[in-house]
Amino acid sequence: MLMRHSLREDPRLTELAFNRLLAWLDDGEDSKGERYLEIRRRLVSYFERRNRLGADELADETFNRICRTLEESRVIDTRPPAKYCYVVAKFVFLEDLRRERRYVRLDDERADSRAAADGERDETRDAREQRLECLDVCLADLNVEHRQLIVEYYADGPGRPIARRRELAARMGISMNALAIRAWRIRERLMACVEGCRRSPRQI
Repeated sequence: MLMRHSLREDPRLTELAFNRLLAWLDDGEDSKGERYLEIRRRLVSYFERRNRLGADELADETFNRICRTLEESRVIDTRPPAKYCYVVAKFVFLEDLRRERRYVRLDDERADSRAAADGERDETRDAREQRLECLDVCLADLNVEHRQLIVEYYADGPGRPIARRRELAARMGISMNALAIRAWRIRERLMACVEGCRRSPRQI
């Protein structure tokens, strides 16, 4: 799943901001995008340990916020970069938790509480199904090359995303850094498309 409906901030960032993120994460050493992939994996694990749905999307939202900070201020003094990433991730986690709690209806009667919880689960399931349907529509709109790249880049699998993406970059004849930028561009288009589709269900 590449999209999380509850994230309200504008996901569209400039390529310059993303490049600054990669350079900032490398902290003076050119990792060819591997440092970005490693920290992203650790952020996903951070959110998964806290039982957050859409851990991948929350990790990306963490990076999005850091990108915006770098775009606005051009510098982040906190070192090492991973430390600052976890600080931002903590705020993203707390905000996601608050968003979730807003949908929980409190009632003095246990039966009513259970009914509200069941209704919330149904609503969450319906919303998730809608997002998945929108994602299918938006993926179909991509050209074959972009669709194959983004699906393989975010493919689920037994915990070797860095090795898998390195193989993908080698197969395409590009650097890990270039691959990360291409995947980011396609993901931004997909996120905008899914949001538009979600607001206009008739397009599904």
